[in-house]
Amino acid sequence: MSKDKDNAEKLQKPFGVRLKKDFKKNWQLWIMLLPAIIYIFIFNYVPMYGVQLAFRDYNFSAGLTGGDWVGFKYFKQYFESASFIPTLRNTFLISLTSIIVGFPAPIILAMIINQIKNEKWKKVVQTTVYIPYFISVVVMVSMINILFKNDSGVVSNFLKMIHLVGQDVNILGKESAFIPLYVLTGVWQSMGWNSIIYIAALSSVDTQLYDACKIDGANRWQTMINIDFPAIIPTIMILLILNMGGILNVGFDKIFLMQNSLNLGASEVISTYVYNVGIKSSQFSFGSAVGLFNTVVNFVFLIITNKISKKITGTGLM
Repeated sequence: MSKDKDNAEKLQKPFGVRLKKDFKKNWQLWIMLLPAIIYIFIFNYVPMYGVQLAFRDYNFSAGLTGGDWVGFKYFKQYFESASFIPTLRNTFLISLTSIIVGFPAPIILAMIINQIKNEKWKKVVQTTVYIPYFISVVVMVSMINILFKNDSGVVSNFLKMIHLVGQDVNILGKESAFIPLYVLTGVWQSMGWNSIIYIAALSSVDTQLYDACKIDGANRWQTMINIDFPAIIPTIMILLILNMGGILNVGFDKIFLMQNSLNLGASEVISTYVYNVGIKSSQFSFGSAVGLFNTVVNFVFLIITNKISKKITGTGLM
């Protein structure tokens, strides 16, 4: 109780006072953080000056601040365009499917790896599942194109042989196959690497808890559910909040490389739309407005998810 009271009293003090006190106490740590702070300030905060481009009619000769102020003209243009609903829907579907399918995968993998007692075999498994992460996006999409090619792809021919798809179906051009193909290949590529943070969190679990489980006759599944999972819930919630904060930030490069004229109805997302309409057509103000809308939606989801997490689990970013 006294500790909670002390923390509450500290939070009542002005932020500047608390920051100054913390700097005096941990100045060595602040110096170590200084390069990262400078980097983030230069490359993340300084460019925010260009946000005003979304509210101006950009003029090459006048620069960022020289164009006429047009307010929400380009936001309205995007909201009223025929592409607004399809691009927003596709972005949400791809991102939400990636979170639903891809977010639990590294958690399950980490708990399984944690149950492997043979250290040599455990390292082999970890190395094997980490390797796909280091495949570049270009190589990854090339592999997808080769494996799912309509006439000679190994996977596509296998699926046709067992009659899961029709003989004349082009999987790479089928709109309904785009999201599963994008998500499942992404899960395969990243779940090993993403499991590292959960494995690190599991390494701090008291080994006496596992011994107590064995004495009580618990099997490995029961140990994972009752010991491992509760131990990593704070880590899970923090990463879930961060993932929800980027719900509209689907990978441009992979989607753009997988995109073709046949699957455009499912693959045209906000980021590719900004590239095709805003950058290629030199409509920089319009592209900035769409990008800013994307960022605002992400920020709203971040705040909402953080509040829900703090209310339910007591864990949050702030």
